[in-house]
Amino acid sequence: MDGLPTGPDGECRGLNVFHIASGKMDDTDLSGVDFAFANWFPTHLSAGGWKVGAVVDDGASDAQVSALGSILRGEAGGPFGDFAALYGEWLGLERANVTFSDGETPSASVAGRVLVTFESLPGPDGGVTTVKNAMYGFAPEFKIGKGPGHPDLFGLEFDGVYGETSDFSFASEMAEGAPKGRG
Repeated sequence: MDGLPTGPDGECRGLNVFHIASGKMDDTDLSGVDFAFANWFPTHLSAGGWKVGAVVDDGASDAQVSALGSILRGEAGGPFGDFAALYGEWLGLERANVTFSDGETPSASVAGRVLVTFESLPGPDGGVTTVKNAMYGFAPEFKIGKGPGHPDLFGLEFDGVYGETSDFSFASEMAEGAPKGRG
């Protein structure tokens, strides 16, 4: 689905927070690294002109930050390689404290000034609502719900409304050792 965003002025502002459970890029181990990916979509996703930036946990090594920068800018292929063609402006890569907490109510904190949580949307049977086979999803299936919080990174400030969470595998090529994580 490539409808107009439903945010103010027909825009979409978002924050995705990832935890890499295990994986590597070339010889750089990315296991345990948390990072946040901020985005602004001015109109339909496929129209491009996106503004994006990332914050990598300050506990990551220089090599890990460099590898993630390459991945997020699309240089390593994979989903971010596809997305990079839609970037209008790369807002940068910063280092700050990023934490991700999994569990009953997943939450994330970025730079001590952004706290977001995930509250699942109950389905008719009382379980969580899921989406499968989405056009712009990191995982083949993910849970949807509310994502309250007030992110303000790279000048992209908004009140969080929608949220999603899933486990997924990422690879520029489906190779052994691809980073696995939760976003």
